[in-house]
Amino acid sequence: MNLKALIFGSLASLLLAVSVFGQTTQIKPGRAITISILGVPTDEKTRFDGIYPVSESGMINMPHIGSIKASGLRADELSSVLQNTYKSREIYTNPTIQVLSSSADTLDKQVVYVGGQVRKTGATEYTQGLTLYQAIQAGGGPTEFGTMYRVKLFRNKTQHQYDLTDAKNMAIVLEPNDTIEVPKQNWLGR
Repeated sequence: MNLKALIFGSLASLLLAVSVFGQTTQIKPGRAITISILGVPTDEKTRFDGIYPVSESGMINMPHIGSIKASGLRADELSSVLQNTYKSREIYTNPTIQVLSSSADTLDKQVVYVGGQVRKTGATEYTQGLTLYQAIQAGGGPTEFGTMYRVKLFRNKTQHQYDLTDAKNMAIVLEPNDTIEVPKQNWLGR
């Protein structure tokens, strides 16, 4: 009985130490964090939950709100910032957001980032020859509100806009760390 109590006590101490460590570790650029949400419709949860890369400038790209500063914050601080932002912008009424970060979650793979009106935002693995159209399709394609007429490509602090209904623009080759945004349709459905 004493051996069980000793093992249980040691395990509980270890779990507490890991939990406390995860809450006091600051999020760093070039790493990935896992973010999940509760208290929203299932389709929103599916779109929201995932692994988010922290850019070298310390930003993450979140659905509906865009770029948010993550580096330098602890996981619980970022959770609070995200919850308050979604509430204040009246996007979600009462979200519960969980951020998980660890010192071992570096991004070893090269990625491109897909956001805006796609079914799954976040990082998509970059492979040589990956096209703009393929990256959007890897994100599940545009939502019913998204348009392929004015897709934005951000690269090295420049922005380009492409009509992806034109076949020649579908073949634009991406580079690592490119960011793609599929915008909402305008009143013309474009």
